[in-house]
Amino acid sequence: MGAISRLAEMKDFQASIEKLRRDAAEAALIRDLAADRIKRDLYDRLHIHLSRLADEVELAMKSKQAG
Repeated sequence: MGAISRLAEMKDFQASIEKLRRDAAEAALIRDLAADRIKRDLYDRLHIHLSRLADEVELAMKSKQAG
């Protein structure tokens, strides 16, 4: 894979990480503003899930850079 392709791939990874983190933050905000417990629980799970996905994409990106 050429240097330009790797750079583009890293930018894609970074964009995905940033979007996942923004979405996780939005889910946390909705969770914090939710009036009922069911909605709070749902958005808390969504926040946790999106945060984990962002972490996993970040790890994949770092692994790809190292190897």
